Amino acid sequence: MRRSPHRLLKRPLAAAVVAAGLLGLLTAVPHPDVPATSVPAAASVNTATVFYYTKTRNWSAYNLHYAPDGGSWTTVPGVQMEAACTDWVKKTVSLGSASGLAATFNNGSGIWDNNAGNNYALGTGTITVKDGVVAHSDPCSDGGTDPTPSPTPGDTHTASVYYSTATVGWTTTNLHYQPEGGSWTAVPGVGMEAACTGWVKRSVDLGSATKMQAAFNNGNGVWDNNNGSNYTILSGVSTVENKKVTADAEDPCATEPPDTEAPTAPTKVTADADGVSVVLSWDPSTDDRGVTKYQVTRTGGTKGTMVTDAGSTAFSDANLEERTAYSYTVKAVDAAGNTSAASAAATTTTGEKPAAPAAGTPLGTDPRKDPIYFVLTARFNDGDSSNDRGGSQHVKSGNAANNDPMFRGDFKGLVDKLDYIKGLGFSAVWITPVVLNRSDYDYHGYHGYDFYKVDARLESAGASYQDLINAAHAKGMKIYQDVVYNHSSRWGAKGLFTPTVYGVRDDQWSWYYDERNDGFEYDGLSVESKSGKSYYNGDLWSTAEPSGNTCLNWGKPTGGTSAEGYRIYNCQWPSPTSGMFPKTYYHNCWIGNWEGEDSRSCWLHEDLADFNTESAPVQNYLIGAYDKYIDMGVDGFRVDTAVHIPRTTWNRRFLPAIQERVTSQFGAEAAKNFFVFGEVAAFVNDKWNRGSVNHSAQFYTWKERKEYDADDAKAALEMYDYEQQLGTGNQPTSTNAFLNGNAYHTPDHSRFSGMNVIDMRMHMNFGDANNAYNNGKDSDDSYNDATYNVVYVDSHDYGPNKSSERYSGGTDAWAENMSLMWTFRGIPTLYYGSEIEFQAGKKIDCGPTCPLATTGRAYYGDLLTGTVQASDFGKVSSATGEVANTLGKPLVKHLQRLNEIRRSVPALQMGQYSTDGISGSMAYKRRYTDTASGVDSFALVTVTGAATYTGIPNGTYKDAVTGDTRVVTGGTLAVPAPGKGNLRVYVLDLGGRNAAPGKIGTDGPYLK
Repeated sequence: MRRSPHRLLKRPLAAAVVAAGLLGLLTAVPHPDVPATSVPAAASVNTATVFYYTKTRNWSAYNLHYAPDGGSWTTVPGVQMEAACTDWVKKTVSLGSASGLAATFNNGSGIWDNNAGNNYALGTGTITVKDGVVAHSDPCSDGGTDPTPSPTPGDTHTASVYYSTATVGWTTTNLHYQPEGGSWTAVPGVGMEAACTGWVKRSVDLGSATKMQAAFNNGNGVWDNNNGSNYTILSGVSTVENKKVTADAEDPCATEPPDTEAPTAPTKVTADADGVSVVLSWDPSTDDRGVTKYQVTRTGGTKGTMVTDAGSTAFSDANLEERTAYSYTVKAVDAAGNTSAASAAATTTTGEKPAAPAAGTPLGTDPRKDPIYFVLTARFNDGDSSNDRGGSQHVKSGNAANNDPMFRGDFKGLVDKLDYIKGLGFSAVWITPVVLNRSDYDYHGYHGYDFYKVDARLESAGASYQDLINAAHAKGMKIYQDVVYNHSSRWGAKGLFTPTVYGVRDDQWSWYYDERNDGFEYDGLSVESKSGKSYYNGDLWSTAEPSGNTCLNWGKPTGGTSAEGYRIYNCQWPSPTSGMFPKTYYHNCWIGNWEGEDSRSCWLHEDLADFNTESAPVQNYLIGAYDKYIDMGVDGFRVDTAVHIPRTTWNRRFLPAIQERVTSQFGAEAAKNFFVFGEVAAFVNDKWNRGSVNHSAQFYTWKERKEYDADDAKAALEMYDYEQQLGTGNQPTSTNAFLNGNAYHTPDHSRFSGMNVIDMRMHMNFGDANNAYNNGKDSDDSYNDATYNVVYVDSHDYGPNKSSERYSGGTDAWAENMSLMWTFRGIPTLYYGSEIEFQAGKKIDCGPTCPLATTGRAYYGDLLTGTVQASDFGKVSSATGEVANTLGKPLVKHLQRLNEIRRSVPALQMGQYSTDGISGSMAYKRRYTDTASGVDSFALVTVTGAATYTGIPNGTYKDAVTGDTRVVTGGTLAVPAPGKGNLRVYVLDLGGRNAAPGKIGTDGPYLK
């Protein structure tokens, strides 16, 4: 269909401005060393001779339709072009005082080349347009624009220049140069040709000169002139990359020679046995081109020698024989298969198999099928009061007055109410971190202390963490464990590094620092006999400067006082800049800019000691710890503070380690569906977080696209700089979430990092459902696959628009939000209690400055007393007591039916979507097709408002809400507005197993 070109052909003037702002790399004006005579005067008359390549078009006529910058378009179809030479036509046009033109080409009969709707932005002088690529040269001449006189025979020098386009993102590159003793080329210079990915090249005859001055530009006023100094290029082969000139360089496009160099042997291999499991760790090997894997060889036991591949520098070996000696060696392997010598052997002896519940197995199904219910375990339901603990802030917080200890809910309470969650219709439960925590107020789980041990305040006899996982799986429900890789508690991480140089225990501080008891080990639950506290901290202070102290000015008064008026000494509390924390294990700085590089390498808060995640010992510690929970059968990880770790570290270390462990324990299919979703906090209402790609959620869903230094810390900085300079306009895009017309297509996950994300943009805009919807779909092309986005309205941290209160938009608005979340792309997620608007409008978190009962983290169990049994997801067979009243609330009924509908329509779970040909404020079509299983599901959805669908497949459609049946014969279906919070889901009846289900469930307060 022919389009009116004037609607498409507006010159994108902002492009030069954006490109010119790349961190000072480029300038939008010619470089200062170009003689004035070579720069067109602003008032002069310019011409452009445009050459157009005809071989791939084979039109009978060629027209140039153009508009000088600031001028009007020619009359369609424009001016006819004339033959120039074989495969080329040309046209010279006058531009007046304009410095360029916007252009399109056509055959005069409605066939256009308008650069895919973007038009061609052309400058002045001689210009070629060939297969969408713009350059500056005359294709019909011998290509010589060299101003240098012909050289004397035998005295010829040539400069071959390769220029890296990776950081500038230009599609056209010109070389503007001046041989020594010669003249500058006419602006913009001579066009450079493609050499290989990321590089262009040009060879220049220098005559008798041996060097030249040079600058580069895109032909449209954007220059790289070496910050005004120009580049000095010598004869021979030179490369120019990131403002660095390398003379006598290797051809960057030459075929790389075979890799024959083996990696170095791994060092510092350690093996630690825990029962019948062994955790092996080592320092990374080095290689000239990078290590791709390690080979771990185990000897010992009755099974003989075993060789296993590992993708990281940690390896967990499980289910070994009891009381048996094992020896391990490790080799490094590169991409070419070169293998290092074996490391020195590490030996260890296993103990007895622990008496524990049998390890679970992850359910291993597509995570998009499973709506998520999010609970703070310690605040959800109390099944065992003997493990309740109030902590040091019990009285100060006001919790004591309410008989409401911070650690109140537990795994037993959660197991007891799994049927409540299943009865709501949820098949996945996201729980807060389970590792042993340590701080003054640590019920939430984000102050990890011993990452290898489950917090005893959550477990009970018969209700261990393993018991919870097994109980959930028995009901067909998944457990997603919240995990923290970014930081430990301020007391350090047991088994990695725990500083013991805090404070001075004088008369004033004896109330805070307990008397030392070397026979007692903190576990959060046990009460220490001398202090009478479960939050004993006698292992964290010294009465005299300890041996090996690294903390600066230990024991000297700071001159400050505490809130109580007590003298404060240096090292009284943890600090990254005090010398307490070795750089090997922790970063040594405070955060300064939340959208800067330091947000990934500095402390966020004094209670969050920031791991040096680029350090091999830290990586080994964390990988080994989380392998333990993978082995228990958890179904996925929600990753806390993911944005505060460089993407390179995730992609090199942690994500491959997760995949490797799940694969080795449960198989490739389980690994494919092990759901990892990261918290990449971005609290702005735009697609890219303040223009920073490194701090935007979608950025973390992609693999790296180039190699960086083998050192993880250096690689993190290289990646940060590289991606920041590329900017938002040069990030990868994807169609994985979108239909092709009405057709589902196989998604391309080849560039997927392994991490999905919480949809922060929808979350931030959920003050209004329509606003959240429009903001969400605006970002979907920049995720690897937005159908895996986790979508919620509010959480334990924030409500929409970074509100510090739980969502209080009202019941109708909640119903509308849920109707959107349960039918739009992504995985709907609900924070505990939102099904009854629990604590609406209350401050979500105020620390120990107010009682938990007054916050969005209040205890929920009082509303769950009684019994409940679920017969299926979204269906309750019986309920008594207060929980029956809770289940009778209007939003609960709405939620149950939404879950029934979503479970019955695969398109709503896993489908791609489109809004093409659809009118309506929140209206879309979704489809999911799986040829292997024979599933084909197509649905039309509108939330709250009316919608009209055009260009849809003909056939019979049945509404899952009302049962209404429509027969479409002309590709159009009009749907009246269902009303606030209500929706329509018209499913195409494709017969057999893909027959439309018709009405699902019974009418409720909103779905009717």
